[in-house]
Amino acid sequence: MAETSIEWTDATWNPVAGCSIMSAGCTNCYAMRMAARLEAMGLEKYRGLTRKSGGRAKWTGDLYLDESALSVPSTWSKPRNVFVNSMSDLFHPDVPVEFIRKVWRAMADTRRHTYQILTKRPDRMAYILRDGFDVLPNVWLGSSVEDGRVIDRLDELRRVPAAIRFVSFEPLIGSVAAGRLDGIDWAIVGGESGPKARPMDPVWIDEIFEMCSEAGSAFFFKQWGGRNKKATGRSYRGRTWDAMPATA
Repeated sequence: MAETSIEWTDATWNPVAGCSIMSAGCTNCYAMRMAARLEAMGLEKYRGLTRKSGGRAKWTGDLYLDESALSVPSTWSKPRNVFVNSMSDLFHPDVPVEFIRKVWRAMADTRRHTYQILTKRPDRMAYILRDGFDVLPNVWLGSSVEDGRVIDRLDELRRVPAAIRFVSFEPLIGSVAAGRLDGIDWAIVGGESGPKARPMDPVWIDEIFEMCSEAGSAFFFKQWGGRNKKATGRSYRGRTWDAMPATA
């Protein structure tokens, strides 16, 4: 577990490390840079997960399944929001279903925590979770949607049996106005950050804000992003937006 500065969660937990590039939202993924840095620091868990390409770290497609991490949440006495697999994707095609079941059992056994799972593969998530997986009240399931080219992820997400469904529009690199948010409880919006950050048009945020209003989805504005995200800040329409989804 690692405490995190991510605005919408408290900590990260990584029973899986490594991933592969799925779509345009992956191009400048912070996790590739972080995995390369952790490998350089000697962490065996990240060995061989990235390679240098064009002067930048890129996923190799290899994964590391960390059995030892499964028991870690049971050692945290204080309840917290936990972002699951900030360094991977639990529903990557090479993560075995049986390992996903082990992660599920770990979350079921620690219901004092709220787990937040994001995937770019909601189709696989929907397919797997419909077969023998309990809907856990402390597990929120979400998908990342960066632009209109992957808007069908919203439809796949609606098929997922979940207590809370959410979507991360980060990095928001294009309009998603063709989508709708009915059946989705929470939307996170953020611009890309880092040295090669692609710009976010304020109109795209306005579109999501209106979609949230129409669907009754909670709206969380994470950041404008850019090369210096602290300088650009988190203010939208003159204020910060930190809404969380309503839970039973």
